[in-house]
Parts: sequence; C-alpha cells; structure tokens
Amino acid sequence: MSTICREVITLQLGHYSNFVGTHWWNLQDASLPYDPEMPPGEIQSDVMFREGQTLGGSITYTPRLIAMDLKGSLQTLRQEGSLYDSGKETSALSWDGSLMIHEESPPAKNSFLEDLDKLDRGDILTKADFSSSSRSQFERSQSVNTVNSQLARIQKNYRLEGSVKVWSDFLRIHLHPRTISVIHQYNHDGEADRLEAFGQGEALLQGAVLDDLDDKLHFFVEECDYFQGFQVLCDLTDGFAGLGSKVTEMLHDAYGGRGILTYGTAPVSHPNSTPMKNLYHLLNCALGMVHMANHSSFFCPLTLRGGLGLRPSSPISFPYLNYDPSLWYHSGAVLALALDALTVPYRLRSNCIPMWQLADSLSTSGRKVVAAYGALPFPIAHGTSLPDALSACDSLPWKPLSTCGEAVDGRCYGQWVTLKGLEDQRLTSSVAPGTEAPSILHNLHSGEDILASYISSFYPTAPLALQLVSSPSKVTSPFPQIFSQALTDRGLQNCNMLPTSSMAAPPVISSVPVITSIQSGPALEPWLSELHRSVSAFDIRRVAPSFLSQGPEMADYGDALEQLRFLARQYRDESGGAARSSSEEDDD
Repeated sequence: MSTICREVITLQLGHYSNFVGTHWWNLQDASLPYDPEMPPGEIQSDVMFREGQTLGGSITYTPRLIAMDLKGSLQTLRQEGSLYDSGKETSALSWDGSLMIHEESPPAKNSFLEDLDKLDRGDILTKADFSSSSRSQFERSQSVNTVNSQLARIQKNYRLEGSVKVWSDFLRIHLHPRTISVIHQYNHDGEADRLEAFGQGEALLQGAVLDDLDDKLHFFVEECDYFQGFQVLCDLTDGFAGLGSKVTEMLHDAYGGRGILTYGTAPVSHPNSTPMKNLYHLLNCALGMVHMANHSSFFCPLTLRGGLGLRPSSPISFPYLNYDPSLWYHSGAVLALALDALTVPYRLRSNCIPMWQLADSLSTSGRKVVAAYGALPFPIAHGTSLPDALSACDSLPWKPLSTCGEAVDGRCYGQWVTLKGLEDQRLTSSVAPGTEAPSILHNLHSGEDILASYISSFYPTAPLALQLVSSPSKVTSPFPQIFSQALTDRGLQNCNMLPTSSMAAPPVISSVPVITSIQSGPALEPWLSELHRSVSAFDIRRVAPSFLSQGPEMADYGDALEQLRFLARQYRDESGGAARSSSEEDDD
C-alpha cells in the first residue's frame, strides 16, 4: 500500500528568512536519496519537493517554494532560475540611431558556486579533487553520480564567511521559475527606499505584488493531491513583518482548514544599526507577532538573540558550536539545523502528523504563540547509548531558540519533542543480568519510553508527544564548519577530547544528531508581558512618529498592543501554582 504524500508549500518572506531557508533546503537536498537500490528513507521528500520537466524533457526536482525579497538581493542568482532556460537568445529590436553601450561586470561567484557551475555543465570532478579518504569510493559510486554524491566525495571545506553577502551565495539547489518574487519598490542595499516599518510591509500586498503571489500560490496548490498547508518563514524585525501579517491573513481566508505554521525569524544583529532602527525592530516584532499569530495555526519565533527587547542579553551559545552570531551565514545555519528537526512530524513517510494536528495539540485555548528549544548537536558520545547520554545531563540538554526561557516548575500545556540522528547508536542499554542499572532509564526497553521518561521527570504532568528518527542532519557543503573539534565526523562526542580542545586537523563534520522541543506553557507569559511592557513604555507619536507614517493608524496600533497584553494573560497558569503571587495576579 502506497503512503499518502501530504504536500506542503513553503513561503520565505525577507532576507534573513531566506538565509535560514536556504540552509534548510540545502540540508534537505543533502539528504535526498538518489540510489534506486536503497530503501525509502524516513523523511518523505515529496512533501516539500515537486517533480517537473524542462522544455528539453529532463526531469527536475525543485522545492515547492515561494521566496520574496527586495531589489538587489539576488546577486548572481537569476530570478527565473536556469533549469528551464530554453537556451534561445532573446530577439533584439532594430534601431537605426546611434548606440552607447554601458557594460557592467556581473557579481563574482565564490569557489562553491564555481564548483556548482562545473557540475551543472557536466564537468565531473576528477579524482585529484577528492580527499584521500573518499577516493576509494569513486568507482563504487559512478552508478549514482549526482551533485550530492560529488560534493560528498570531494569533502571540500569551503570557507565562505568572507564571501557570503546574500543567501544565493550558498544556495546548492535549483529553483523553479515561479519561486522567486522580487519587490522592486524597496532596495536591499543603501539608505534610500528601505523596507523598515510594519506599515510599509502591510501596504505592499496589493496590485502587482498581490497578483504575482496569487499566481504562484495557485500554480503550486493546484498540482497538489493531498495538500496539507503552508510553512511560512518571515522576517520579524523589518517591514516584512507587516507583509507577513497580510500574507498569513490571505492564506487564512483563502485556504481555510489548511495548516499555517509560521516561524518568525530574527538575526542576532543588523548591519549599520542605530538606536532608532533598534526601536523599529522592537515595534515590528511586537506587531508582527500579534498579527501573524492571529492568522496562523501557530506562530514560533526563531532567533539566537538573547531577547527581543532593546537591551538583549548575550546570544545563545551551545557547548559544541563555535559560530559567529554577527554572521547571518552562521546564525541562519544554526536555526536551519533546528528547523530540520522541528518540521519532522509533518514530513515523515510513516506515522506522519498533519500540520493541523501538530498545531492543535499546542495552540489550545487560543494560545497560538509557541517557543522552540534545541540541542545542536545532541550530546551523545560515540559508542554509548541514549540512557547514558540522558543520564549524563544534569538538566534538559536544549537551549532557547525563541528567546523564551523554560518553566522552572515543570508546567507546560503541550510539548512536541523530536530526536533525530542516532542511526548507529544504541537506543537502549544492555545491562547484564543481576547487575544494578545505573538509572531507571537503563531499565526501559525502547527509545521512545526512555526519552518520554526522561522528559517527564522535568514535566511530570504536561502532555507530551515525541518522535525518534534515526537519520541525522547532513551538514555537508556549504554548511559552515562551526562545530567543536571535540566531535567525531558524525557529530558525536569524542570521549578523548573536551569541547575546548584543539587539534592539528579537526574532522570535517558530515552529519549531526539533533533534538528539539516546541512548547506552549506558562513560561511564555512573562516573556510576552515583557515584550508588551517594552513597546508600551514610550509614546510612539513622540519618540518615533515616522513609524506610523504609512500605517497602522494609531487606534489600530493601540488595539494591537492590547491584543499582545491579552495574549500574554492567556498563558497564565490559573491552577493555583506557587509560581505566581496574588499581587502578580492583580498586576496588569
């Protein structure tokens, strides 16, 4: 019996969302199975990808994706892509007058894009290009010779930190001609015509922009057989927050009953930031969160910032990651790695959880804002078991990915946990008969029971759903090598080294295990309340009157702040827990 494929359409709105999204699609592409002799994988790639055919009859496999960005943001990437290029020259108009030709050099491509061009031209990389550890695989893999297989074999460690300016500088896949939408009213670079305020973005979804989006949506939706919904990544700190609010409202009205899972992305820092721009970022976050949550099945902020306010704490750090928070190329890779696990439930081949079911289990009683957490990578040593790894953790292994801390009292309204990547590790412990088990976890007989027991020790009364997937996240080129030298090439802890250890030739990490959690609980109440206090602490008409110049109206702005305050109150735990005093209950 064939497995039903419930298709998903992804929308990426804004430059940072496209950074995160490009890394995420690269991760998916690296995991695509091309060998027909291999059994189907746990992840059903057809959920996110579509099969097509070029004018020449070649079969294509491209993301079911709509990506929106500003004028000047594509650099070397053609808006219509190159897969469906007919190769015919465009006919020129005849002109009898004099001509003056102004020729501009195209943007230079980095080493990674140059190698991709070679592969696209059919230039098979030679054995001399391969690392010594992968040459022996060359002859064995000729039967399935793809871009993936060649990139995996050459094991080239691209250092793109100095050459990545835009997200297309590290895009390893081809896009469909209907994927990219360029908004020509605003510039990506420069000081003039910038999309900085929420109202500017709201006003965009009309005329040509609306018609273009509607046309692309119809194209992708109409070819789906079992369409389950939309996965939306939207910039939260600039005018795309306003555009995303209108886009999610449009999706909600036009495709009622489908899942709309929205992830609001925010970089740790912005180039050329000023106090006024930081204030705009805060206002966009607050308004975008309220409006997108209203029109989405759930809304999940994704950021490595230490907070969404004007004075955030230090960026989130991970024991086995050495990333530069100021580089979007780095922070986007970290968030994409988390998103690879967060999106697993509705991409599975078997036991797939539809988007609406995932959202309904978390957004009860109108609580549509959820928080994400992740351990990147999941800390497990080579040759050990899952009970060993969890028993070694004094606390939950993950870190906040939404700037929201976890509840210290174990209260939670709902939680989804995904652990992926323990393909060659033991899920259970093999305790010899008559030997006392090191912990209660070592006595359990399935990975699901072990993980559930461990998490329930921190959240004893909270509803919990979890999934274990054996395949890891494949972080092959051009994923940045931001991993600690204390890991093996498969992202496992090297027991002979500490995270701060140095070595002459660190291994190139090809895959990592990941664990993520997405939660709804009382911990979001103080976080949302702090956001409300931050935007309510000043008179916007006096401090930033230009923010409202293109909308929203002052009455609508006040209504949005009231909705944010009410949203925070919905996360209060009225069960009589000791975490809230009577004075706090009366404090609005």
